[in-house]
Amino acid sequence: MEITGKIIAVLEPRKGMSPRTGSEWVCGQYVLETMDQYPRKMYFEVFGADRMQQFNLQMSDVVTVSFDIDAREYNGRWFNSIRVFKVDRPQQPGVAGPAVSSIPPVTTQPPTGLTEGAPFAAAGEGEDLPF
Repeated sequence: MEITGKIIAVLEPRKGMSPRTGSEWVCGQYVLETMDQYPRKMYFEVFGADRMQQFNLQMSDVVTVSFDIDAREYNGRWFNSIRVFKVDRPQQPGVAGPAVSSIPPVTTQPPTGLTEGAPFAAAGEGEDLPF
């Protein structure tokens, strides 16, 4: 899954020790806010110092994050975790490439059945309308 938004909080990383291997681990914690009409917030984690350094997430960064959601049970309660495995930074406006518009081009020809200067077709013309 993917979501795009702005990093609004960089929290203190969680650190710990693996009981099986005895190695240390670190998990970065972040909050992203979408830039929709009704913004949503998402708390997520980046596991591992190498990924934290590779992604280098900072306050106010606009990013698209790819993530996995997992749920686990603890003492009869369920908890979700959202882990990011990939971060993309959208191109900044004016940096590279031509602008692509999804707006169709404006035509200067009158619609079918209308003549230049006449706002409506004369009686008997264009009677194929269903109403």
